Amino acid sequence: MTEDRLSTIFAALADPTRRAILARLADGEATVSELAEPFSISLPAISRHLKVLEHAGLISRSRSAQWRSNRLEPGPLREATEWMERYRHFWDVNLTRLDAHLKRLQEGPSS
Repeated sequence: MTEDRLSTIFAALADPTRRAILARLADGEATVSELAEPFSISLPAISRHLKVLEHAGLISRSRSAQWRSNRLEPGPLREATEWMERYRHFWDVNLTRLDAHLKRLQEGPSS
């Protein structure tokens, strides 16, 4: 069974720790230790999160001497955004209709 790339991306984004890691990497490259600082979880746990993000293509990892640097890869985020954009029109139309309905309710019955 082939893996659906978009499902892999959304599965990686589903975890709040991984989203926080991506937010940190948006500011620039970081080591595992730097990424682990704000969390009360072990370095191996952070490494597992990084492997999930790397598998989804959301980060890339490089090694220079003993340092392992992690970098945000924006391509998969663009794919997820493009998929969600298809539904923007649906939500815009429905929220506009809801807004109009709520305004009619606030105005009360017409005389």
